[in-house]
Amino acid sequence: MIPYHTFPDLHLGPVTLHTFGLLVAVGLFVGSWIFIAHGRRNGLDVDALARLAWWIVLVGIIGARLAFVASHLSQFTSRPWAVVALWEGGLEFSGAFLVAVVVVLWWLRRHRNVPGLVLTDGVVLGLAVGLAIGRIGCYSVGEHLGHQTSFFLAVHYLGGVTREGPIPIGAHIHNTALYETLLLLPLIVLLFQARRRGVRPGWLTAAFLLWYGVQRFCTDFLRAYDRRVLGLTGAQYGCIGLVIAGLVMIVLLRRPAPAQPEPAPPEPHP
Repeated sequence: MIPYHTFPDLHLGPVTLHTFGLLVAVGLFVGSWIFIAHGRRNGLDVDALARLAWWIVLVGIIGARLAFVASHLSQFTSRPWAVVALWEGGLEFSGAFLVAVVVVLWWLRRHRNVPGLVLTDGVVLGLAVGLAIGRIGCYSVGEHLGHQTSFFLAVHYLGGVTREGPIPIGAHIHNTALYETLLLLPLIVLLFQARRRGVRPGWLTAAFLLWYGVQRFCTDFLRAYDRRVLGLTGAQYGCIGLVIAGLVMIVLLRRPAPAQPEPAPPEPHP
């Protein structure tokens, strides 16, 4: 079992850093940098992409927090001010993803000259890396915990404040934040290798939708403290949508590109 003690704060001399907020910020920065670098690699307007990245980050945080609060209202009845306490943890990926999709679609309507699939490929490249870093933040504050188990990748809880629980000291439990980070690593390698080989635009997006949709759908069954409707979490219903969208994209991408009409031969001069 993996020894596990939460580490919500990092003390650097007189300075105290909130681990969750720090790692989420690092994930957002690195993910945005990868997104902009992908756009530069494909000849897109870097300044316009930087502005889009800021919008995605801003509305993504708001959407993620609102989704978390809506699904954990009991945690805020006695502490309503904690709605803005992002450093304590509590962001729902599904909320961030939904509002980010709306922002990207709105942006593409205003920038019709930008190839949409090239843009979304850049988004999922940054998103995969940013998610992997952010999940370490979830791990640090004791979020996304599961039931007791003898699984070899379970964590051996040794103490520390957790966002979920209570957890008995010495318990061996699933930690899906850890599982998600480990499962995202091969996806990141796959996405960057596929880009290096020059796959057709859109394949990176489809791969992310399928991989993460299946991954999150499966790991959510191990969570012990998420609200469920008909046996599934809200994120799992969203994952069904991700998988369907990925399958539809694959079908469309496998269609041969329409043949370009051959140019008409020049008319002979009289």
